[in-house]
Amino acid sequence: MNAPVSLVVPKTDVTPLRRFVRDFAAILDSGASDAGILEHGGRLLSRLVSQGDWLPEEFTRPHPERYRQYLLHCDSAERFSVVSFVWGPGQATPIHDHRVWGLVGVLRGAESVQDYRRRDDGSLVPQGAAVELREGEVQAIDPRVGDIHRVANAFADRTSISIHVYGGNIGAVERAIYRDSGEERPFISGYANEVLPNLWNGVIRA
Repeated sequence: MNAPVSLVVPKTDVTPLRRFVRDFAAILDSGASDAGILEHGGRLLSRLVSQGDWLPEEFTRPHPERYRQYLLHCDSAERFSVVSFVWGPGQATPIHDHRVWGLVGVLRGAESVQDYRRRDDGSLVPQGAAVELREGEVQAIDPRVGDIHRVANAFADRTSISIHVYGGNIGAVERAIYRDSGEERPFISGYANEVLPNLWNGVIRA
């Protein structure tokens, strides 16, 4: 059995993340459409990743062989989750999908994102050129218009970190990894956490 996830009091000031979680939940509470969530939530995420060193060190650690996905917060009804992705030098995902809406904002470094589309025979080919997201930039993911892509650290010599928000508990969502042929392999990503940040050990200030 997996060890239970425990709370830790962060050494850093997580007020920006706590405020983000509160404000993002308010968007969902308002009954906004998916398009509205991506628009208004994207502005919130842009503000979050433009701020200073609020991310606790426990959730910035790369792995020498593969990227890591750390859960920062999951809504109690699993309406959304907030995750830090930590990319060691040159690390990349396989081609994959999401099956829920999402937002990606780069906190440190840069990411290279290559979208894919299906041919009539079901195989996958790149859709346009890869896009490089730099610090402070945000990109939306919308399964209604296509959400198959491959993401890589844009740097071969240093770590990059991005903050992702998804329309569900992304670590528990069954998704797919793809071969170029279009063949799918189901997967559930889970999380790399042994602890969770304690967002609630303080007063929320506007």
